[in-house]
Order: sequence, then C-alpha cells, then structure tokens
Amino acid sequence: MGVNEQRIIELETKISYQEDLVQELNKHIIDQQQQIDTLESLCERLKEQLKEIMLGMPDIASDDEKPPHY
Repeated sequence: MGVNEQRIIELETKISYQEDLVQELNKHIIDQQQQIDTLESLCERLKEQLKEIMLGMPDIASDDEKPPHY
C-alpha cells in the first residue's frame, strides 16, 4: 500500500467519524429544541393561569393609600 493510499484511508476514516459526530449532535439539537418548545408552552400556560388568578383577586390597597377612617 502506497503513502497516498494510506493517506486516503486515514482521511476517509476521519470523515466517517465526523459524519457520525454530526448526526449525534443533530439528534441532541433536535432533543433540546423539543425541550425548549415544551418549556415555552408551559411558561405560556403558567402566565395565563397567573393572569386568571390575578383577575380573580380583590384589589389590594397600595401602601400609599390612606385607610378609610382618615
């Protein structure tokens, strides 16, 4: 086997490992995006629930307001 042949085999091996790595990283990115989508959806639901709770609560007097007996 010549030097050029050995070099080509080494390059093909490196490319093969890189292709595997890219596929693995892509899977991780897809998983992370799904997690982000789930968390964003959860945050939106929590915001809506908080808004509903706040609308259902009676108005709380601020500290600047004087009590009714003044």
